[in-house]
Amino acid sequence: MPRDTLTKEQIVKAAIDLLDSEGLAGLNMRNLGARLNSAATAVYWHVKSKDNLVVLAGDEVWREISLPATEPWREAASSMAHGLYSMLTRHPWLVTCMSTHPIHGPGKMRHDDHALAVYEAAGFVGTDADSALSTVFLFVLGRAMGHAAQVEAQLRAQRDGKSADISAEVMELAQQFPRLKARLETYANEPDHSFEFGLETILDGLEARLSPRRSP
Repeated sequence: MPRDTLTKEQIVKAAIDLLDSEGLAGLNMRNLGARLNSAATAVYWHVKSKDNLVVLAGDEVWREISLPATEPWREAASSMAHGLYSMLTRHPWLVTCMSTHPIHGPGKMRHDDHALAVYEAAGFVGTDADSALSTVFLFVLGRAMGHAAQVEAQLRAQRDGKSADISAEVMELAQQFPRLKARLETYANEPDHSFEFGLETILDGLEARLSPRRSP
């Protein structure tokens, strides 16, 4: 594809697809050019560098998160937290990206502005709304880190021609620790409700902080 027919939007979409399939290590201009059927040099007419492209791709995927009505606030906050978690698990490379690249474009700002509106609708004022948003965001990000690490381990194993299955090693190590051993034996095949437990606990805590302000 000649450079004069390429668009920045096409490049960013192709970069997201490449990042989803191969992770940050797989993103380079040669691979991207091959996906676009274009010379790698043509990409540089639209993006400044690989780092710039990572930032553009990282900001774009934030647009996937739906923005619900701000009230009732708990329902809205829960919806946005689930939307964020789903987005991060669809694009696990973003978890690593956010630790190395500042994501500050309109996609993320759209999300953050609406999330602040949700917590302001709840009754949080000023920096308290910022803190409420940050508390939920960091919880969701922490939950997504485990998934991102697993995906990266699988991609790394594929590149090295090795197996990424460490379940046998985990089971063997857990035998040394009675509580972990018991949990692996008892709960290994049960549904994991820990995300809901953690999110509801945080929202309970935020609601409790609001209660004194609502008292007559």
